[in-house]
Amino acid sequence: MSQHFVIIVAAGSGSRMSSDLPKQYMLLDAKPILMHTIDQFAKANVQANIILVISESMQAFWDEQCKEYAFHTSYQICYGGASRFQSVKNGLRYIQKNYELSPGDVIGVHDAARPLVSQTLIENLYQSCKPENPAIIPAVQSSNSVRLGSLKESKAVDRDQVWLVQTPQVFEASLFQEAYKQEEESTFTDDASVIEKMSNGLTIYPGDHKNIKITFKEDIAIAQYYLNNTI
Repeated sequence: MSQHFVIIVAAGSGSRMSSDLPKQYMLLDAKPILMHTIDQFAKANVQANIILVISESMQAFWDEQCKEYAFHTSYQICYGGASRFQSVKNGLRYIQKNYELSPGDVIGVHDAARPLVSQTLIENLYQSCKPENPAIIPAVQSSNSVRLGSLKESKAVDRDQVWLVQTPQVFEASLFQEAYKQEEESTFTDDASVIEKMSNGLTIYPGDHKNIKITFKEDIAIAQYYLNNTI
């Protein structure tokens, strides 16, 4: 039976939130955002080993939150690096050190600040990741008009050709391991871009507009609205 893993990247500082507290530790529906995210994977029918990557400096604070909110969901923890790429790589190293990976195993990566990811989407992504489709990324089409360029010069782009990428992004383990042997580049903004550098075998899976990433303070209010009105 194949093994499933998810690396939840929670080592970021959340600078765009204009707060000293990283967004993943802020409260949503009376508990930290990160706890919502972990629970969605724990409840999904994929039996994923959850690898939480956090900043070492936030370990004590997270431990206190777990005590305060009686959070007992099972997960494993490792520390992040200087960038998202390095944090994911640390998560991968943790998996490699503690598990024997085999053909058919699947590794997913998810943003800690996407707490509304549905269990159905998680399950469908992992089920869709197969040798013939070794890299699956969820995305939604843009509903807005799109322009490409700078403030001074831009041109219209067909929005039907524009996809807004989400997480979790899931990959066949051997492909994922090979991709993360590469040196980090500034264009590596997500795991799909890392995979794409060495393989063009990415498959888009229809995402969910409610699977928002908490980036600004108003996003918390939007997420609360979705929770209040059932995901």
